[in-house]
Amino acid sequence: MATEVVMPKLGLTMETGTIGAWLVATGAAVVKGQPLLEIITDKVTMEVEAQTDGHLLKTFYAEGEEVAVSQLIGLFGTPEEYISAYGEAETDPTPITSAELSETTPGPNPTM
Repeated sequence: MATEVVMPKLGLTMETGTIGAWLVATGAAVVKGQPLLEIITDKVTMEVEAQTDGHLLKTFYAEGEEVAVSQLIGLFGTPEEYISAYGEAETDPTPITSAELSETTPGPNPTM
């Protein structure tokens, strides 16, 4: 299952942060602890590190865009993972139920 990368809350009063730079290209392999992106706030610039080994599967915001705290900004995992169920950043990134997934996941192709 893909791991969600969300905009971290870097201070008590922080409500938004700006994507300063993506330090890894989409699809690139990353090791645990390697910086993924740079977040800029009014008080600090900080790097967000990978929490595990894997690949940056998708980004939802470009460099320079302002993003609300806890908003989904990227997906991290293995290249084989099914991530098309995640919409663009404006959509609600609520977890998908198994019933919803079975409706969108192609089933076996019956032979006649």
